[in-house]
Amino acid sequence: MSLLLGLDVSTTATKALLIDERGAVIGMASSEYGYETPRPLWSEQDPGLWWRATGESLRRVMTETGTDPASIAGIGLTGQMHGLVLLDDAGTPLRNAILWNDQRTGAECDEIRTKVGRERLIGITGNDALTGFTAPKILWVRKHEPQVFARVRHILLPHDFVRLRLTGEYAADKAGASGTILFDLKRRDWSPVVILALEIDAAWLPRTFEGTEVTGAISMEAAALTGLRAGTPVFGGGGDQAAAAVGTGAVADGIVSVSLGTSGVVFAASSKPLIESEGRLHAFCHAVPGQWHLMGVMLSAAGSLRWFRDTFAPGASYDELLAPAINVPAGSDGLFFLPYLTGERTPHNDPHARGAFTGITVRHTRAHFVRAVLEGVAFGLKDSLDVLRASGHGAAKDIRVTGGGSRSRLWRQILSDVFAAPVSTVSSDEGAAFGAALLASAGAGAHGSVAAACAATVRVTGTVEPCQGAAVYAAAHPRFRALYPALKR
Repeated sequence: MSLLLGLDVSTTATKALLIDERGAVIGMASSEYGYETPRPLWSEQDPGLWWRATGESLRRVMTETGTDPASIAGIGLTGQMHGLVLLDDAGTPLRNAILWNDQRTGAECDEIRTKVGRERLIGITGNDALTGFTAPKILWVRKHEPQVFARVRHILLPHDFVRLRLTGEYAADKAGASGTILFDLKRRDWSPVVILALEIDAAWLPRTFEGTEVTGAISMEAAALTGLRAGTPVFGGGGDQAAAAVGTGAVADGIVSVSLGTSGVVFAASSKPLIESEGRLHAFCHAVPGQWHLMGVMLSAAGSLRWFRDTFAPGASYDELLAPAINVPAGSDGLFFLPYLTGERTPHNDPHARGAFTGITVRHTRAHFVRAVLEGVAFGLKDSLDVLRASGHGAAKDIRVTGGGSRSRLWRQILSDVFAAPVSTVSSDEGAAFGAALLASAGAGAHGSVAAACAATVRVTGTVEPCQGAAVYAAAHPRFRALYPALKR
């Protein structure tokens, strides 16, 4: 039986995941690193960290599992989206990468809207100009670091820089590339209109590939570093959210993936390029060939619960924190939590949005505050789900929840009640790396398609149905929605 590797170059670690054709995890290794915030709103990372962590993770997973390199049929790549890696003619980074969570480019976003036109930009790329995206970062470097910009010859995303080191090829997957807002969503390739309007050299941008297409092969140099076999194919893969959705089986209309990690994501696959006219949802190419997706993003989902624990219950486990909240009635006796601790994207697109507790009385205990956090995050995710439904995507027939927060039975029940729909968990909790391995599996021929790979490896492991709390939350959600405009500064 052939083995597949999924490689996830995330913001804090690079994970190498080894699976077989049935989806069974053979081994996993992860190597951590940090990132820098040299100024307020800035977030940067040395690309060398990704490459060193890639070598360490691959060597470890191969050694610890005793895997024969010849048994690996292919490698799928995924990683953090929207980052900017600028390279010179030799492929050497010219500066630290500017990451997805960098917020310095507000003026450049306005510049893009002016040069392209906001409606035209959304119509072509599926997205408004946001500070996290790649294109405004390019304009920022041109304006503030002209000496660096003069030496640019190649532009890559973070996991595509690792792809370059593995294969020697300048290439990008279409799912990740569409998150640069330099992409024509319907054409599934770079947009000559946007690139020309922003005066970016098209020669700097790599060729793009579908998630199951071969983008190159492991070089002799990379083989020596990683323990892989030279010539092993490396497939397109996808941006982390698209790859993670593949790992949940969200590869067809009607299946919605809800990720309850540090941030929250509501992700819906689509057989056609749907665009939300106001740009409140991200519209990108899926990692599945011929598929697209709409995505709502909440910046502080499970991160809100972590903030509460670290601030008000340091040292407590999540189980200790959540257990008393089970006995608090739905609606937390009138206590509301706004989860905008780091601003918000969907539906407000406001980096200056702020969190709040409202409705506090002397009757409220710590357990009430904990449950209010869970409910506030669920309400915020429902906002994304509502915009998704209003965009023309239709009913979400199958909602699958993943991420660290999904381990809480209470939180899954709250989500089901707030959504007024069943919520399921799936067999894999390995995230984007698992999805990347499935894309490699389909590309290598172990399965005939991505849908077939998901059918063979992804199983629904449990479903929570709405209960009596659904009526309480249906009445409370409009009050939650009224808080943001009332408290907006």
